[in-house]
Amino acid sequence: MGKTIAEKVLASHAGRECSPGEIVIASVDFCMSQDGTSMMMIRELENLGFERPRSAKGLAMVIDHSSPSPSVDVARIHQRIREFATHWDVPVFDVGEGVCHQVIPESGKIVPGDLVVGADSHTCTYGALNICSTGLGSADVAAAAFTGKLWFKVPGTIAVRILGSFQDRVGAKDLVLGIIGKMTADGATYKSIEFSGEAIDSMGIDGRMTIANMSVEMGAKFCPFASDAKTRDWFSSLGKSVGTGVASDEDATFEKEVPIDVSDLVPKISRPHRVDDVCDVSDLRDTEVQQVYLGTCTNGRVSDIGAAARILKDRGVRKGVRMIVAPASRRVYLEAMELGYISQLLKAGAVFVAPGCGPCVGTHAGIPCDGDNVVSTANRNFKGRMGNNKDVGIYLASPETAAASAATGRITDPREI
Repeated sequence: MGKTIAEKVLASHAGRECSPGEIVIASVDFCMSQDGTSMMMIRELENLGFERPRSAKGLAMVIDHSSPSPSVDVARIHQRIREFATHWDVPVFDVGEGVCHQVIPESGKIVPGDLVVGADSHTCTYGALNICSTGLGSADVAAAAFTGKLWFKVPGTIAVRILGSFQDRVGAKDLVLGIIGKMTADGATYKSIEFSGEAIDSMGIDGRMTIANMSVEMGAKFCPFASDAKTRDWFSSLGKSVGTGVASDEDATFEKEVPIDVSDLVPKISRPHRVDDVCDVSDLRDTEVQQVYLGTCTNGRVSDIGAAARILKDRGVRKGVRMIVAPASRRVYLEAMELGYISQLLKAGAVFVAPGCGPCVGTHAGIPCDGDNVVSTANRNFKGRMGNNKDVGIYLASPETAAASAATGRITDPREI
């Protein structure tokens, strides 16, 4: 009987065949933590008697959530991370390097077919690169780093076939928001989701990362895309040559197959305070907006910044609207700068913060005022998410919708301007 990508990756790392529902002990290729989760992980590792990471390709720590440090207490946490990493020769991606889910793939430390765990819920992002990756608690990631192994329940797989072609200014974020709205926040709990089809074949790695990133918002464990020429070209840009990766067999058994035609898909938006409360952008036309945020591990990449720049280049940010941009990494920042996107957005009135999580987590930059409405390209809009729980409305949308809303001062379908 044929196997899915998740079944093949877990079988290869467990050293035996496996089927959905089974528990396996699998070797882990790589472990990751960020500044909000590293301290607990450090304590766990020290209690275990840590000497070196035993995961096949090691461990890395990223300072991205409160970066640069907004307080003395956070600065002490950052310093403790640096001291631990220096002592044990663990790589650290420090202030300004970028969001963990961008800099880890850019580092070339993970490749197609790998099994990766991270102490951050959106570690599933790496699925865009044909990797089975998942977010876990700090203690679990510490156990994987200490032993090189971890237990997994083999997930069943949902196959989502994306057919047709996107309309102009409609794309990956609109697609994944629409799917989450239909499947709900727990519609894929502990499942592996495989996206395929002609619309996915034509989509770049940036878009695939957006989809994989948000798969956890419907409960998914993994979201591995099949490897193709675009995957190989992406790694080639990092100076790495990778093989064909892992693909599902033609006769693989899926729990469910979901066909979706995107030809008629329109821009989507999540209303406060649930990611799965999704509607058409046009349904919220004329909702006033005080702040727009472009960035995060969902939509802070070059194509996202470029999409916003093209909309705002000749329009500008409307007076009274604050538009904050955080590139996903220094590499992204530099490439967007070379392409002219940064100067276009600056001239339009946007404000840039350091590459990293920025306003998304609400720990330092861009905390909205009481009663503000924010259009954000992030992945979560729970009450208090951006650091203020006083009736702040966070609306999740695409870079195009965010830019259009910044230009008009109200929630706007980007196809209408």
